[in-house]
Amino acid sequence: MANIFPRWTNTMPLKVVVALGVMGLGVSVAVSYYFTPKYARVGYQPDQPVPYDHKLHVGQLGMDCRYCHSFVENAGHANVPSASTCWNCHQHVKSGSPKLEPIRKAADKNYEGYDGKPVEWVRVHRAPDYVYFDHSAHVNRGVSCASCHGDVGEMRVVHHAESHSMSWCLDCHKNPEKHLRPLGEVFNLKWKPEDLSRNEFTDYLAGKTGSKDRVEELLPSPESGKDDEPLSQKEIGLALKELWKIHPPSPNNCSGCHR
Repeated sequence: MANIFPRWTNTMPLKVVVALGVMGLGVSVAVSYYFTPKYARVGYQPDQPVPYDHKLHVGQLGMDCRYCHSFVENAGHANVPSASTCWNCHQHVKSGSPKLEPIRKAADKNYEGYDGKPVEWVRVHRAPDYVYFDHSAHVNRGVSCASCHGDVGEMRVVHHAESHSMSWCLDCHKNPEKHLRPLGEVFNLKWKPEDLSRNEFTDYLAGKTGSKDRVEELLPSPESGKDDEPLSQKEIGLALKELWKIHPPSPNNCSGCHR
């Protein structure tokens, strides 16, 4: 009697086992990379052509983020400073430092090595091309630089502090109150909820709404009945969320962030 199955089927079980093993290995490798901070570039800290120390400029000297990143309130992206922005100060401070050579070559027309070429800063944070993110929409509604970039004022060399993954963004979109603060504190990287008294926040809301009744709706009296009860981030965030009518794109609405 002739064999029903051809001879090559004798090795079929082995081939199936090998194929499944290769697939399992591939999935393990993919998960170990794409589901970890390494893929999201957390900790990425490139060398820059000019060693700019944020801890010195922001943390010690108190420079405002907007002096260098001047478009952040008005544009969809946060610009890096031009050489002339740096030279405004450094033509008077340590102008002869060899570390500032790229700045002098780009901005100082009286310098013998002047070539006028922009400083080629290395980008640290970059959203994929398929992601729509508008900086101005976030900072103008109370999301601080620190929420996405960490405490930059303590970084001698700027690094990628948060994952900026899709799930990370969605966590904020689901509960934006965790990151909202008064507009005047957006660029204060050291701000904490306990820095704001209940009376100060009540006055802030009253100035924005012009209605005492509306303030009471936004910020109910504490259960303890004490006017000096410390504010929590949740109380501040929920009040501001309602005040500014913040409704981030739903996790079910892909077109909100992918355009």
